[in-house]
Amino acid sequence: MNQTNQTTKPTAHGGGRKFRNDLIFVAAILVIIAIGAAALFLLREEGSTVQVEVNGTIIGTYPLSVDREVEIITGDSGEELNLLVIKDGKASVTTATCPDGICAAHKPISREGESIVCLPHKVVITVIGGNGEEPDVIA
Repeated sequence: MNQTNQTTKPTAHGGGRKFRNDLIFVAAILVIIAIGAAALFLLREEGSTVQVEVNGTIIGTYPLSVDREVEIITGDSGEELNLLVIKDGKASVTTATCPDGICAAHKPISREGESIVCLPHKVVITVIGGNGEEPDVIA
């Protein structure tokens, strides 16, 4: 008997269908993630106060409804400054003496959970809800 060794190659049609299904699956997952992220962002409530922490200690809580400027002075001899400006219901850092100035370049914050962080000065500014407390977490 004459046996021929025939190898079968995958056809472009069969392999293409699997690839197309993979693309559809990945696209569906990305759409679900995008809708979830948009819902989380859009459904987040406007905060009513901003809390200022320096080195893990709360040094002040200020309402977003009152326009004001707050000098946050840190450092051993008081040489480090972050100027917090609360205006039109939003909080921003307009001046910072830190070397990188990332906190001063941050967009104004007004929604619950948003924060501005200055790592060199160990300053964290966070928007919190109406009662001034963080939400309880159920473990």
